[in-house]
Amino acid sequence: MNEKLKVPEDRRHLFAQPLDTLISGPRKETIPKVENKFRKLNIDGSEFNFYIVGDIVAQDFLASDFLRPYIKICIIDEKTQRKNIQIDGIDFFEEIRTLKNPKGTISKHSWDVLEDILTLEKRTLLKIIEGEEDLLVLPLISLLPLDTETINFVFYGQPPITDSAHQIPEGIVVVEVTKKIKKNVNRFLKFMERMK
Repeated sequence: MNEKLKVPEDRRHLFAQPLDTLISGPRKETIPKVENKFRKLNIDGSEFNFYIVGDIVAQDFLASDFLRPYIKICIIDEKTQRKNIQIDGIDFFEEIRTLKNPKGTISKHSWDVLEDILTLEKRTLLKIIEGEEDLLVLPLISLLPLDTETINFVFYGQPPITDSAHQIPEGIVVVEVTKKIKKNVNRFLKFMERMK
């Protein structure tokens, strides 16, 4: 996509909803739940890849001996709740890239960078050096292939939402990249304002 996209103010609430399954709870509870879910899939013989958006989720997956080997891409901005955070385990990655992505937007350049990273097929850390990573979950899902042999999962942190009609607890969102999810994500992308 060759346009810069921005979340419209009147639709901001839509972008706060989890895109797929929310595993609710604090970090110390959610990571074991994620591990158990994927241990069961592993026993069933399923093959999967993990794509992580967000510093806390990246930190927790990198710290897990079980989850770490499935990570293909992590997208971080080295901040959480506007505080700087240092990610451990960066030596796990074969490639480290940087990108500027202004807050509340999906920059034009982010599409090219994500597409390039996906074709590399290397464990890659994408650091947002200016702006934030939150919305990059949308182009990432849009660009991920639908693979019949390996299931692609995207993970991101869900902050608690208390000021909407439907409150949402904190946790981890697990997005299984399917045709239906991609269609839903592309609908969100169409809602966004086009910018020059």
